Amino acid sequence: MKIQTIYRISSALFLALFLNSCGVFNMPANSEKSTLGEVTGMTTDLKNLPAPKEKIVVGVYKFRDQTGQYKASETGSNWSTAIPQGTTTILIKALEDSKWFVPIERENIANLLNERQIIRSTRQEYGADKDKNGQSLPPLLFAGILLEGGVISYDTNVMTGGLGARYFGIGASTQYRQDRITVYLRAVSTLNGEILKTVYTSKNILSTSVSGNFFRYIDTERLLESEIGFTQNEPVQLAITEAIEKAVKSLIIEGIQDKIWGKSMGKTDDYKDLIDHYKSEEKDNETRLIGNKRPNSIRQSSSLTINGELQKINGDYVDPEVKGGAKLGYRFYPIKNVSFEIAMIYAEIANKNIISREYFGWDFNAEYMFFPQFKFTPFAYAGIGILYSEYKPFYKANLGGGLDYLFSDRFSLKFYTEYDLGFQDKLDGLTGGKQNDNLWRFGLGINLYFGKQPH
Repeated sequence: MKIQTIYRISSALFLALFLNSCGVFNMPANSEKSTLGEVTGMTTDLKNLPAPKEKIVVGVYKFRDQTGQYKASETGSNWSTAIPQGTTTILIKALEDSKWFVPIERENIANLLNERQIIRSTRQEYGADKDKNGQSLPPLLFAGILLEGGVISYDTNVMTGGLGARYFGIGASTQYRQDRITVYLRAVSTLNGEILKTVYTSKNILSTSVSGNFFRYIDTERLLESEIGFTQNEPVQLAITEAIEKAVKSLIIEGIQDKIWGKSMGKTDDYKDLIDHYKSEEKDNETRLIGNKRPNSIRQSSSLTINGELQKINGDYVDPEVKGGAKLGYRFYPIKNVSFEIAMIYAEIANKNIISREYFGWDFNAEYMFFPQFKFTPFAYAGIGILYSEYKPFYKANLGGGLDYLFSDRFSLKFYTEYDLGFQDKLDGLTGGKQNDNLWRFGLGINLYFGKQPH
């Protein structure tokens, strides 16, 4: 076997072992002991709520899956439900954690009544003194409020996406998927049947996958192939728990606002910070879109952009080199998706040991932003431009695209690539062949937004 072949195989094996030793998979090697159940971020919020003056007795008969949804399967029918069937138990645990309620047994009330009847019969028949009055059981608690509702939707593939690349048999990819559950919870008065309050919450369930592979013929008869990757799925049970806990917290706060808890409440001022924070969350929620995204109303109608660039000429000379450049532009958004840009550019082109020239010029582009309501969005643009040097003006057409990420109220970071199609064959000072001179440009820049919001 050739030395080069041995080197390639050993390098690939070393890479695989290194990635595994770094815990890329986080693959368990031994069985794990049982642990206490995980808590969500909302569990802590519930436990830290201000305590009531008096706990409220509530009954929960059924709080179950109302979706009828089954788990998706690519291999055939799957009769397992997508939603855990113990949501009543999850709700009762959330009520206990809040310390606002005394939940009483109603889901399996028949079992409770049957057991009490057994206790009475046993005491009456085998009691030492046969004193029926002394053997009576205390009365059951009754609820002033019933809690009803359930998990009313489980939406799959609300958002999906991915990214991948492959070059000479070496590739990597990543994918994600978002599902969504929705929970409704209502409080009903047992005095007159009035529905006192209804709240609704939702929670996204995220699934991600990352993989890489290597595929290469190391000689005419031997193929080397290697794969690596992992997948992570957010547990549905934890997502439902968090959504139910959020519903309980919302019910408590809205009940305080509307004063439906009566004597159980303290003074309203005792809950001022809690109510103010909840109102702020409600206001923020008004701008939230599906998938936990928010409209970028903070992208104003004008922006200044400063960019650093790398250029590489595709001309008549051999051995083109990558050189630096810069771009300073002004962009105006007449509507949210479309903008027009005028930019001053500086570029340098070079071919190794042949030429090296500096150019100044202007670009005029029209840009389309695909998802301006999201902080992270792709964009594409086209336009015309002109470059000046000691030679005559060089006219070109611009085609490009990239990604823009809004990381603060007024600033965004963008990455783009552009291909300049020359209308002439003299950018490098040499006319030859049938192809006009072209230019690759790669840029990284910052946008500063100002002005009014576009329509």
